[in-house]
Amino acid sequence: MGTAWRALRRRILTPNASATLLDVRGFHKKSPAAQENLETVGRRFLEGYAYAAEAATIDDAVAKLDQIEPYYRGFAYEGAGMGYGIRDGLPLGGKHHLDDFLAGEGDKHVYMVYVGLGWAMCRLPKFAWRKAETLDPLLVGLVLDGYGFHQAYFKTKRYVEEQYVEKFDWLTSWGEGQANHGIDQGIGRALWFIGGSDGPLVASMIAKFPEHRRADLWAGTGLAATYAGGADETELLAYRDLAGDYAPMLAQASSFASEARVRAGLVIPHTRVASKVFCGMSPEDAAQLTHDARRDLPADGDVPAYEVWRQRVAGRFAAMGGVSR
Repeated sequence: MGTAWRALRRRILTPNASATLLDVRGFHKKSPAAQENLETVGRRFLEGYAYAAEAATIDDAVAKLDQIEPYYRGFAYEGAGMGYGIRDGLPLGGKHHLDDFLAGEGDKHVYMVYVGLGWAMCRLPKFAWRKAETLDPLLVGLVLDGYGFHQAYFKTKRYVEEQYVEKFDWLTSWGEGQANHGIDQGIGRALWFIGGSDGPLVASMIAKFPEHRRADLWAGTGLAATYAGGADETELLAYRDLAGDYAPMLAQASSFASEARVRAGLVIPHTRVASKVFCGMSPEDAAQLTHDARRDLPADGDVPAYEVWRQRVAGRFAAMGGVSR
């Protein structure tokens, strides 16, 4: 396929970068530094998406992805996950881009790639969605996270202000309503961006949701606060205190974010600060705790294995009596 066609495909498929600006989205701006951080996340995501849309080969895309600075490289891989998910859903151009990506360098970033696939589903008609049974049955919950993030980020009035609840039947192996846990985790992650990484504001937004949704929302914010950043240690400590009884959910999600960065070799100073605050341990130890909790998980049932995994991790942090203050 010629270079001109690939460049055209990139221009047609890639969203406008202005869509990531906090002013355009109407999101809160806590400070210039926080704004720049969150907007850079969006730019790097779209760069990764564009690389996947245009690259002639997986190796070509990876070579560009790996030039992104470590702080934001995971978001570029997330964008590439969306890009390859979109390409696989198109009528022309092949159906195995995502699999080929995950068979190589993308495997180190599998958590982010799966989240990116959730974004792709929001931009494709349902008949073009990837079949759930072709994905890792444990990590498929991350696709829901990506779906929820996208919907809250781009349809904020409906999903955040009006608190719309999705009727989602893509995962037939999951019990009724279970998919909404994953979607709410993605919505929570988006709240960290919508609230401009301003902890008290984000907490107040969560408080407006029904109580039965708040655990997942707090978890989503904990993952974003650890992986994307935007708050210093003092702010994170205050945010953990605001979580109250939901602190184990913050720890669970923070440990998942640590695992994603450890697996990809992208641990940054902020990861260490957030893991210490939320988990009371290093990112490496939090990642190991997450690994250990994966052992002997049941097959999907009324409660999916992914949710059992999350509950186990949260339970272990709760049993520790919380992070010392």
